[in-house]
Amino acid sequence: MKTTVKALALAASLLLSMTACNANATSTGTEQVKKAFTTRFPNRQVLSVSETPVQGIYEVVVKGKQIVYTDASAKYLFVGDLIDADAKTSLTEKTMADLNRLDFNKLPLKYAIKEVRGNGARKLAVFTDPDCPYCKQLERESLPDITNVTIYTFLYPLAQLHPDAPRKARQIWCSKDRLKTWTAFMRDGQELTGTDKCDTSALDKIEAMGDELGITGTPGLIFANGRLVPGAIAKEDIEKLLDAK
Repeated sequence: MKTTVKALALAASLLLSMTACNANATSTGTEQVKKAFTTRFPNRQVLSVSETPVQGIYEVVVKGKQIVYTDASAKYLFVGDLIDADAKTSLTEKTMADLNRLDFNKLPLKYAIKEVRGNGARKLAVFTDPDCPYCKQLERESLPDITNVTIYTFLYPLAQLHPDAPRKARQIWCSKDRLKTWTAFMRDGQELTGTDKCDTSALDKIEAMGDELGITGTPGLIFANGRLVPGAIAKEDIEKLLDAK
């Protein structure tokens, strides 16, 4: 009996201690987690730390827009979607959408190929590679029937994937009618025949901007509300995002 009482007392003491530690972790907030994470992973720059609905689990955003989850000591980590099963939503996806939100008005639109359809009221910017098959899919399947939109196309060739794409981007940029040349090449499959010798410094600026925005693949679609969406998404999804606030 004495042993049992002692064991219960010890358990109660540990429970109180754990409760105090948890309360302290909550009150001191995310700074302790950030410190622990930085100590264990000094080469990873922590951008933010926030509590999740799961007690004792924290969301850590590191440079490069990578999201990881950790305990308070940063001893245990996991990468993947944190799902709210009741709401049937991904908390990770929501955070990523917020991270990818940009200021559309700060895009250097003067470096884009501009296409106005209908009243042009809705706005869409597309980072695209002339040799990217998904970019061609977007141009041929998703974008043709969308109207009342102004599309700003930024030539963003990924040389590491498509070695000849930079030359083609220069040819398009150097053409007399960039929109006509772009449309004929991407949507109609016509070959490029013009020169690539002209002032293409705008393409260098687009490349630098894409790197700064964290665009690592094409196509990358930026909507007026600042939402950055990768991939050749369907027309219906584009319509919804164009109308989203």
